[in-house]
Amino acid sequence: MGRPTKDPNVRYSQEDNQTAIARMTLAVDRRKQKADQDPGTDYIGCVAFGRTAEFIEKYVKKGTKIVITGRIQTGSYTNKDGVKVYTTDVVLEDVEFAESKNGSSAGDGHNESAPESRDGFMNIPDGIDEELPFT
Repeated sequence: MGRPTKDPNVRYSQEDNQTAIARMTLAVDRRKQKADQDPGTDYIGCVAFGRTAEFIEKYVKKGTKIVITGRIQTGSYTNKDGVKVYTTDVVLEDVEFAESKNGSSAGDGHNESAPESRDGFMNIPDGIDEELPFT
């Protein structure tokens, strides 16, 4: 669970059947070991493909608190200086919101007010089921 450090970077593959590819860095607070100690933060590289990437492009912004599920993927490439660079990313399989839109404390201008009911969930008008990014 964490917050993207900036808006996700979403690109589309150049093949005939274009696939969305989203990349972001998630800031994740470590658990406190001692009450008077700052636990620190880990910055985790994440990548998503297809519908998950499209969901991220549409709904996830800098500071949005999300919960992710995925798998670790390692790789390597040679940079322009001829140095081999090793990478570790989480390939996202699932992304969920960890707080309501009004509960976000990002303060970055992406916090428009959503129509919420008394139970804290957003009211979704009838007849838009086909527009939702999930089933």
